[in-house]
Amino acid sequence: MSAEPPRLARLDGMRGLAAFGVAFFYHARSLFPEGALDSGNRLLDWPHVYGWLFVDLFFVLSGYVFAHAYLGRDALRSEADLTDFAVARFARLYPLHFVMLLVAVLAYAGKAANTPLAFLAHLFMLQAMVQPVAGTFIGPAWSLSVEVVCYLLFAMAAVRGPRTLVGVTGAAVALGAALLLRDASTEAWSADNFPRGFLGFFLGQALWHLRARLARVPGWALLAVMAFGAWLPPEGPWGAILPFALLVFPAALLFGLRQGLLECRPLIWLGDRSYAIYLIHLVPRDLFLAWHGPLAGAGLGGIVLGHVVFAAVSLLLADLAFRWIEMPARRLIRAAWSQRARRPVTA
Repeated sequence: MSAEPPRLARLDGMRGLAAFGVAFFYHARSLFPEGALDSGNRLLDWPHVYGWLFVDLFFVLSGYVFAHAYLGRDALRSEADLTDFAVARFARLYPLHFVMLLVAVLAYAGKAANTPLAFLAHLFMLQAMVQPVAGTFIGPAWSLSVEVVCYLLFAMAAVRGPRTLVGVTGAAVALGAALLLRDASTEAWSADNFPRGFLGFFLGQALWHLRARLARVPGWALLAVMAFGAWLPPEGPWGAILPFALLVFPAALLFGLRQGLLECRPLIWLGDRSYAIYLIHLVPRDLFLAWHGPLAGAGLGGIVLGHVVFAAVSLLLADLAFRWIEMPARRLIRAAWSQRARRPVTA
């Protein structure tokens, strides 16, 4: 197996911004009464109304990064490679997911939707398959189920060879786009979950394959694609997701790869903790709402302060989780697996 490919630090920074958008703009709107954040300006209102679309940026980034990390060093060639891939994904995702599931059991005790069936679904990372999706235990964790399915399809297709991978990629992108077009909506809903993942993840992987050609596209053209996709009204027949999944986010990824600012230390710090931010931020928000309720009567200063305090608390918890749960668990699992793999075979 060849050496690890260089880290795509600029995409890590972009992942941090996506996590910030989902957590501290879209989900922060619940801290205030209905309509308190409406300004009547589409640009200003977009983060609080459509910030959920940043999940689709996560999918596109994941597809590109996975192709870079595994196809870039030809690391998926055999069943043994598939096992190593699965262990690496387990070490990356499951420890914090499991801890947050236990936290959610305590934080949301008595919530009607948190049934034993929902707990089992979360335990085995099948939470996107129980109703109400995003309404049981850790809501944002639904996307983990979708990502896991995309990981499996990607890894098994890569092991079968380039032709199989091209076929799976084309089929996933076409199926995802067709289903989203058929059920075009201005809001996120459960029927969109897997189509969003298929489209975004495998489109990101296709962008990696075409990276040499796409590198010749001028920056102004990428900005024009982003602007056009963002300009398309979500009430059109294409819905809210397709313009961003097909135009805005792929162009943003390609443009972001050229921006050195995205690998500045604050954004890398944010990107490293993006997974923890994504899983943790709803707990402090919901506990505050259960204790105090929405921040009624808050003026502009109160709205800004509410966002800042919510972000600060969530970032602190995410940092602690990253340092004391994510990284130690990841090192422990990978070290145990490496030791097992090196163990000599005996009669």
